[in-house]
Amino acid sequence: MRPIDVEIFLFIDALGWELVERTGFMAEQLPFRRKIEMQFGYSSTAIPTILSGRTPAEHGHLGLFRFAPEDSPFRKLGKIEPLLRPRSFWNRGRVRNVLSRIVKKLYGFTGYFQLYQMPFAKLPLMDYCEKNDLFAPRGMGEIENLRDLLARTGTPGHISDWHIGDRRNFEAARQAIGKGKKFLFIYTAELDSLLHQFPAPPVSEPIREKLAWYADEIESLFRTCAEAEKSLRFTVISDHGMTPLTRTADLKSAVEKTGLVFGRDYGCCYDSTMFRATFLTPEAERKIREAVKPFETIGHWLTEEEEKHYGIFRADRMFGDAIFLMDPGIQIVPSDMGSKPLNGMHGFAPEDKDSQAVILSTEEIPAGVRRVADYFALMKSRIEALVPHSSAPEN
Repeated sequence: MRPIDVEIFLFIDALGWELVERTGFMAEQLPFRRKIEMQFGYSSTAIPTILSGRTPAEHGHLGLFRFAPEDSPFRKLGKIEPLLRPRSFWNRGRVRNVLSRIVKKLYGFTGYFQLYQMPFAKLPLMDYCEKNDLFAPRGMGEIENLRDLLARTGTPGHISDWHIGDRRNFEAARQAIGKGKKFLFIYTAELDSLLHQFPAPPVSEPIREKLAWYADEIESLFRTCAEAEKSLRFTVISDHGMTPLTRTADLKSAVEKTGLVFGRDYGCCYDSTMFRATFLTPEAERKIREAVKPFETIGHWLTEEEEKHYGIFRADRMFGDAIFLMDPGIQIVPSDMGSKPLNGMHGFAPEDKDSQAVILSTEEIPAGVRRVADYFALMKSRIEALVPHSSAPEN
């Protein structure tokens, strides 16, 4: 068999198994396909897992925010909170986007940063997990990421710029092939945004058009390699699917009606699909569990066994003392992520059929690739096989 000249991994955010099955996406070109168990959490969890092969328990990323007064970089922002009136203005999406860019620049964050609807009064008590660019050299600290791996092995590689759109990233990938890059990791995020609006079933026209566009772009990469007489192995990976909205649940009001004081009695994060609570007093735990009890028909508190299975258990309770997960399709509204529900959401139990991720390839997929965390080991083995003794610099 001819050695592989170019190895490409294309990450399509939110390309779920159910969607692939319904549409037959690139079944002829990528005949080897498998359902993959998503990493519990959101993109803020899945991406560092994909880039390192480590679980959230190891890399420390679950939700974007976590209650951690001692580690909060936002303590000084508490002084300006009383000036942010009226709240209705400062909570507008566009205003929040502008403020997010300002805060990101002020704090020197290089990773993805967005305030979403996190209340300003709570910010001084919150930490943010993605301060650094996860794709950059040493972007995950002492944990080796994909960029570090390419540099260590001397592999001529290309990693997409997550700041730019899908079209530009495909064009950059074609240019990288022309420049002699041997390993490419292409990042695309636009399908995720569309599926939040138009979750299947049925598969809407905007989704079909986007999948057709991806297929055309993938074919163009095949042609680029063929014209350069380079053998290609191509693999598509995803992080999760998208679960349609069925109803909403207002856990926030229920907790706030207890009369407990945030920061004194308890801390928490209201994510789109889970409520992460930190109990500062035994009484607070009793009251919060009692307040959440009516929602136990549409959600449940994760057990320690579940947390370990999902790779999110930490003895230091970094992610909260207890996590209440909603059943598939049920969103927490309002939440720290938004004041309105989205038509589709991810971040439910990995076993949810609409949450399952996917791997598609031109060649047989190793049997050990079953979870999102397994992608990194596959990429590592492919990289090491490309240029095992190369000393070429990566850029």
